[in-house]
Amino acid sequence: MAETLPLRGLTVLALEQAVAAPYCTSRLADAGARVIKIERREGDFARGYDSAVNGLASYFVWLNRGKESLVADVKDPDDARLLHAILAEADVFIQNVAPGAAARAGFGSAALRARYPRLITVDISGYGAGHAYSDMKAYDLLVQAESGLAGITGHPAGPGRVGVSVCDIACGMNAHAAVLEALIARGISGQGCALEVSLFSAAADWMNVPLLYFEGTGRAPQRVGLAHPSISPYGAYPTADDRLVLISIQNEREWANFCDRVLDEPDLARAEGFSSNNARVANRAAVDLRVGAVLVRLSRDEAASRLKAAGTAYGFVNTLADLAAHPALLRAEVETPDGPACIVAPPVLIDGKVRALGRVPDIGEHNARIRAGFASRGRALD
Repeated sequence: MAETLPLRGLTVLALEQAVAAPYCTSRLADAGARVIKIERREGDFARGYDSAVNGLASYFVWLNRGKESLVADVKDPDDARLLHAILAEADVFIQNVAPGAAARAGFGSAALRARYPRLITVDISGYGAGHAYSDMKAYDLLVQAESGLAGITGHPAGPGRVGVSVCDIACGMNAHAAVLEALIARGISGQGCALEVSLFSAAADWMNVPLLYFEGTGRAPQRVGLAHPSISPYGAYPTADDRLVLISIQNEREWANFCDRVLDEPDLARAEGFSSNNARVANRAAVDLRVGAVLVRLSRDEAASRLKAAGTAYGFVNTLADLAAHPALLRAEVETPDGPACIVAPPVLIDGKVRALGRVPDIGEHNARIRAGFASRGRALD
């Protein structure tokens, strides 16, 4: 029996580009919503980020499945009329264009909410509204730096970047959750609402623990690379075959088992400088030296076998080639204008299955159908 998609029958109009808003709308499309993506004549600039997927951009293929592409100019009166015809029936309008651009074109949230009371509007920005940073251009790495995330990421030698667009993704995830809540609330009240979320606010929320720690102690967590600033041993160690194995000791029982079954030194768990986590953190260099001296004599497979037998939590610092072959990795196929692509599946299984994903659209692929479908309704608005 075909899956009944929970958002089927809902329409989302997306004035979107890049990552944050497309992340949100890709999840709405996965759940059955009709997502009409407004693109410039040259297309969403994310289409040009790379050409790694059958000649298409990896970001675009990942985040634009299941959508309809409409080439339209919000400043053109005829196109604006068409968009208002869509909005008159739409459930959600989402935009992440430059600050103020949507409002200047007549598509600001306040005006749309007044005109369409059931509409849920979503404004995605870099830093939010009403302060000195509101008009700042904001891209993911800039926000990683401004939010303090880069300052606690990396090696003692200097700050580091999280290797994916984590601020964009966090923002899109929050927008998606907020839209679903707003749809539930509208089902009760009959009224839509205006939602705002920024890359900075999403990243800052994830920075709660280091910020609270800093404000409570006066000390910022130290950059320790592939280690933990307040637990030892918790870090990466080389093996005999030049792999990095990352181990995590969470309590004294685990430490005692590790000393006995991995290090073959059962008495070490009670030795001075090794007998508690606080002592080991203060004595980190000696702990790392003792642990590293054993693991570097073992191959990857030998280390895994010994760590598993000891009940020690461990993992390997994998390459992308390792990820591609990982036994836990789930894949899903999406159709694109240039053939099928195999992407990482959405993380939530539904009744034990990966949900089928829609096609990635070509630029303006749905122009004729959308314009024909809403033409008469646009004339009715005149």
